[in-house]
This record gives sequence, structure tokens and C-alpha cells, in this order.
Amino acid sequence: MIHHRFRLVAVLIAASCSLAAAPPQPAKSAKTPPHGNWNATVTQGSDGTYTLGNPAAKVKLTEYVSYTCSHCAHFHQEADAKLRLGYLPQGKVSVRVAQILRNPIDLTVATLTNCGDPKAFFTRHNAFMASQSRWLGKYDGFTPAQTARWTSGDVPNRLRAIASDFDFYAIMARFGYSRVQADRCLGDAAMVKRLTAQTEAASALGVDSTPSFAINGQVLTDVHEWKTLAPQIDAKL
Repeated sequence: MIHHRFRLVAVLIAASCSLAAAPPQPAKSAKTPPHGNWNATVTQGSDGTYTLGNPAAKVKLTEYVSYTCSHCAHFHQEADAKLRLGYLPQGKVSVRVAQILRNPIDLTVATLTNCGDPKAFFTRHNAFMASQSRWLGKYDGFTPAQTARWTSGDVPNRLRAIASDFDFYAIMARFGYSRVQADRCLGDAAMVKRLTAQTEAASALGVDSTPSFAINGQVLTDVHEWKTLAPQIDAKL
């Protein structure tokens, strides 16, 4: 099996709706850097997703990913450098990341990668993907009492318990975030709703596994790894 099936966790939807309302933040984007350095160009859409590269690229690739999907981490390790070195610099391909929430751990990581400066999203995203085997490897060592904290109580406290158990605060500290700053993002109700909506939107398009991909808005069938995705990109160039 080369990909992970997912379904939107019902408790996650109910929990996100129970959060205190917070004013939505306007979409932000980085200014286009000089000399067309598309590897440093990040734009944020109104749905909260982030795109790396030329916003007007001929080929607009969307990655539907889950942070707890081992196949997503494998794809990232295999494809990220190829995309950044061979496709993005010419401005003909852009890469958009859409979050798929399969469980509360995904929500916790997604909330942290979306925390703070939009221009640094991909730096945070890459850090969590690259280190997935280390932090997710802690899972089997948790007690039932620990994991029970992830699904009881209010949502911010659930996410903070997960962040503490997996040492996510240490990862965020590498990017200059204090625990107080990270906790503020974990308690952002509007962000949780945006992230949940991304999963709902993907499901409405027929995305039911991770990683999955779309090119120019068209979801690709039975394409879940680089060796089958690359020819699809090349055919559109």
C-alpha cells in the first residue's frame, strides 16, 4: 500500500465548532522577490493554503498531505528537492499544500506550521515532515492516560497536551517561538476552522487518501508517489 486512506474525524469537527469565536485573519502574501526567485515566493490563499513558487505558473500542483502519514513524509523527502531544483526556479510550476486532518495529531502539527509569519510556512512544514519518524516514533511509548488527554476537555488543551507529549514545543523553539506563542496558535479557533475546512474541501473533490495530488485543480487518479506524479507534471509543461 502506497498511501493512507483518511476520513474526517467527527470528534474533530465537533470540537472545532465548540471553540470560542476568533476574528479571521486576512490572507497574506510575500512580495515577489527580485530576479524571480520563485523558491522564496510564498502566497497564502483565502482558504489558508500556502503556495510556493510563481502564483501564475502554467502548472499549479496541489499536494494533499497529512503530517502523520508516513507515505507523505516519504514523498516529501523524495520530491521536495526535485521540485525546488528542477521545476520551481523556471516559474512554470508552483506547489500548493492543502492540509488533510486524519486525527488530532495532524491538527496539532498543522496549527503549528500555520503559526506566525506566512513567508516561513514552508520552513516549518519541511521541519515537521523531515522529522516525522522521530516524533511520531514516540507514539508507542505513550500511556492510555496520556492519549486520553488528546480527546477530552477543550480543544486548545487537547492540542497543547499533544504538543507537549511529542515535544513539538522544542521544534517550534528552533524557529524562535516561545511556549506562550505556540500555545496562542494552538488556541486559535479561526485557524482550526480553516484547517478543518481544507480537509472538507478536499473530501468534496474526491480526495480520500494521502498523499494525493491535483494539477490545475484536477485531482489525479491513482497518483500517490513521485514516480507517477512527475510524468503528469512533465506532460503539462
